[in-house]
Amino acid sequence: MGGMEQAAEDFTGRLGVRIRDGRRHGTFVLAVTGELDHDTAAPLKEALASHLTAERIVVDCSELDFCDSTGLNVLLRTRLRMAEGGGRLDLAGLRPPVDRMFEITGARSVFRVYADAAAALADAPAAEEA
Repeated sequence: MGGMEQAAEDFTGRLGVRIRDGRRHGTFVLAVTGELDHDTAAPLKEALASHLTAERIVVDCSELDFCDSTGLNVLLRTRLRMAEGGGRLDLAGLRPPVDRMFEITGARSVFRVYADAAAALADAPAAEEA
């Protein structure tokens, strides 16, 4: 993948966010690592806010160990804001503990969820409208 990569980390060092250009114009991948909760959500909020006008954001959760309701709400709010502007927020690589939280809250059904970031990037942005 070409393009720039930026990194951000929360003050506790428990959450990392790396941003890179996707393969398609207007697509960004945010790779989230560690634990996403009330105390660590700020870097993700900032990264998502700075890319709200993108056509598509893929949040790569393959290295996300934990996500609480704060993290879930950050993703849900961003998804709605992007949809209002014609954009899309997708998830990739949900690990079992994080996937379970999305499943039991019903939030999994409102996102497009892919096995990994590569699978998400291979999918055309306009494909399979829900």
